[in-house]
Amino acid sequence: MGTRTRYCDGLTRRDLVHVGALGALGLTLPEFLHARHARAAAGAGAVPGGHATGDRNVILLWLSGGPSHLDTVDLNPEAPAEIRGDFRPIETNVSGIQISEHLPRLAKQAERLCILRSVSHNLASHAPGSLFMQTGNRPLASLRYPNYGSVVAREKPARAGLPPFVTVPEGGQDTADAGYLGVAYNTYSVGGDPSKPDFSVRSLTLPAGVTAERVAAREGLAARLDTLFQDSPRRPDLIQGMDAFYRQAYEIIRSSRTRDAFDLKTEAAPVRERYGPTTFGQSCLLARRLVEAGVRFVQVVYTGWDTHAQNFQRLKDALLPGLDMGFSSLLQDLHERGLASNTVVVCMGEFGRTPKINQGAGRDHWSQGMSVVFAGAGVRAGQVIGRTTAGGEEPVDERILPEDVGASLYHLIGVDPPKEYLTSSGRPMAIVRDGKPIAGMLT
Repeated sequence: MGTRTRYCDGLTRRDLVHVGALGALGLTLPEFLHARHARAAAGAGAVPGGHATGDRNVILLWLSGGPSHLDTVDLNPEAPAEIRGDFRPIETNVSGIQISEHLPRLAKQAERLCILRSVSHNLASHAPGSLFMQTGNRPLASLRYPNYGSVVAREKPARAGLPPFVTVPEGGQDTADAGYLGVAYNTYSVGGDPSKPDFSVRSLTLPAGVTAERVAAREGLAARLDTLFQDSPRRPDLIQGMDAFYRQAYEIIRSSRTRDAFDLKTEAAPVRERYGPTTFGQSCLLARRLVEAGVRFVQVVYTGWDTHAQNFQRLKDALLPGLDMGFSSLLQDLHERGLASNTVVVCMGEFGRTPKINQGAGRDHWSQGMSVVFAGAGVRAGQVIGRTTAGGEEPVDERILPEDVGASLYHLIGVDPPKEYLTSSGRPMAIVRDGKPIAGMLT
């Protein structure tokens, strides 16, 4: 299950020289910065100083491609066959809540879930839908909004030796980046598959011939690089980003705390087995270990949900079993380890799927009706909020917009959604321009 799934639908020479200079450190985080910057929105200025608010962490389970709400947590068994599909609903451990028969483990933990069934927007295309749902702001051609994790990285300073925002295993083609906040707040992408025996994390393994002592001896290189970069006033955001990532890279590579968090081999075999042998399952386990170690925001990317053909076979045979094991084990682990009281979990994709099944036994893009699941700290769980029409086409109750989802997430972790940052042009911009926290979801 790779993260480079294709859906249905430049740096200057001087920039390259500067990135190459950082490569002399023997670290790969600066190379990561270079790769991310190549596709980041141009021109992001420094932002005004913020302050840490609250101490909650976030795990975002991103179902890339658009999961079918009708076959997961919003089944319509009374609908005609061409809408209801092959799956039947099962009872959960909360009276009156039913979900798919292929999510039996999750059904036993419904008391920990808040299922939003009336989420809706009108951007039924992967890239804009993803940006909308990952930022809480409707995409604009003139401005790139930051990922939730980038805002958390800006608002909540990284704990010593740890990146504040990590993506496991890595971002997909439509994953939102730091946008106007600048490259220093981009995610740290793990880049390896945690389910593989040879799993390793980029930047945590020194190249052959480079020792920790050798890296430590070069610590003063940062000051020399500052001098080297003084003649580059054209791209202050890039230079500041490099400085930040150099410091982060050095702390990470010498931090036993970080190395231990990424070392899944130290996890008990029964725990690893409970999460399942899939990339997603082991990524969920890694996410738990990272927040336990002190990482503030972990984004787990689970690809393959763009089920235009063979929707039911793909869901039944691969996607739903992996989701069931990984998500349910994550919830169980968070509660058993006392992490549920300070960790918010969100599970969502960019949109839902069409109520009507197509000729290829698949479902197509559908954003007018979709579901989002919240769990964890501050969430009023054991309930369903909102409902769709008999065919799952659109909300019957008041629509929950992506802006509301974003405002709710920020509210849960103590970030003020109306707070303003400055873009590179000096324009004040609220973290979430519109939307309000979903009152019935909050404790």
